[in-house]
Amino acid sequence: MQWPIGPYGTAMFALLALTIPVQRFLSRDEPHMRVRLAEIPREIREKGYWWHIALYAAMFIFKAWIDHHNEPMKARVGGYTHWIHDIEGAWTATVQEAFLNDLLTDVLSAHYLFMYLFMIWFSPMYYILTKDEIMADKAALNYFVIYLLAVPLYLFMNVEVTSSYLPGVDALLYHDAFTLEFFTANDPMDNSVPSLHIGLPISLLILNRLHCRSQGISIKEWRHREFDIFVMANVAIYAFSIQYLGIHWVVDILPGLLMAVICAAFCHAVQPVVRARGENGWSSLLPDKRQTAVALVSMLLFSGWLVVGAVDGPGADEDLPNYRFGQGDVNLDTIEVHSLWDPVDVDVVNVGEWTVEVMLVKLDVVEPHASRGHIDWDAFASYGEVHALKAGEAVEFEVLTESLRDISYVLMRLSPADPATPTDGVGELRITPHYVDDELIWSAVLASWPAFIIFGISVEGLIFREVEEADASTL
Repeated sequence: MQWPIGPYGTAMFALLALTIPVQRFLSRDEPHMRVRLAEIPREIREKGYWWHIALYAAMFIFKAWIDHHNEPMKARVGGYTHWIHDIEGAWTATVQEAFLNDLLTDVLSAHYLFMYLFMIWFSPMYYILTKDEIMADKAALNYFVIYLLAVPLYLFMNVEVTSSYLPGVDALLYHDAFTLEFFTANDPMDNSVPSLHIGLPISLLILNRLHCRSQGISIKEWRHREFDIFVMANVAIYAFSIQYLGIHWVVDILPGLLMAVICAAFCHAVQPVVRARGENGWSSLLPDKRQTAVALVSMLLFSGWLVVGAVDGPGADEDLPNYRFGQGDVNLDTIEVHSLWDPVDVDVVNVGEWTVEVMLVKLDVVEPHASRGHIDWDAFASYGEVHALKAGEAVEFEVLTESLRDISYVLMRLSPADPATPTDGVGELRITPHYVDDELIWSAVLASWPAFIIFGISVEGLIFREVEEADASTL
């Protein structure tokens, strides 16, 4: 269904429309614990939910800032998709081929687009509307902290989505007229590691269990058990859909799980401190001396690794492809808008064995001819110059943008005009964009510091706090 308000508008409309009905359904056994709509402003004032609102507003700005770094840094950090491919091969291609179905594609695409946004928004809202300020705090912190933890990997370990690298895997979610502009404008499509579609809800599930353990009750006896089951059901769907839709690798899930554990432990420990900030003052939010020392060591070690190991490291090897495609596949690389007066120079090199075709086109040319993972190259080939690149050959595009919505794509496919290409031939390209602001390495390292600090504080808590508790129990 092609709604006129677009995919984001559709998702936001559904998010707002479903919040109260879903919350009322999940809390149907406790109607006396619900906050009425007219009481929400008072609830915000009395429970101090202003910082939750400020946190989400700050995250919106921070995420936009991080996304601004992603593409310009590629020339210096490259990517590591080949490592992931070497580990797991083409497993996700098997999954998609086994279950490929138009109805399933539509259902899972709608779920992927909507439910992650809904989970981010609904988790603290559910607890707020059921009068549980402790869990509302933890749910808000959960989104904030797990994204901070993901930033270093998002910026310094680019991993392309499976549909960009595995021949035969269709970009079912991305290459569709309804979603093409939204995802290419908002999703770098190389932030596969870690999978926060798994990490964020898993972290919330761990938080639920840590909370129950601290209260001395079983999760089955918890008043929010229905919401916990709701989250688990969506995790199960995501575990399948992120592979089926041509997005994540299986390996992407593992760092997502690791970050979920770190995030949940940190949020569970820090929430009482944050909640008591009004009584104890802002200084109570600062780490103590031992936490600060461990956090500084963590920050220095990981920052050094980024600068020495990731910048101009193995991921920047120009002989390695970052796009692979088979017979009949049409892939695209998005050229982002970073300046309205400085051009983007895009180097495209055929690092494979077989002849490939590439061309530079605008969004409005491609969009009408994309449907359910397929792009009809022949329908708009006359709109751009097609370059046939034999093995080792290269072409450079200069992209000038006239407005913030002036999105360009580099499209690629195996050349159908080359009779030497076998049916199982694979095209391999190395595409490197050079933006005017491609020296953002230092601000990217700075943006990674919160993750290293959180990790250090979590390690300090794991090592020293448990030792202290063990010593206390022997007294």
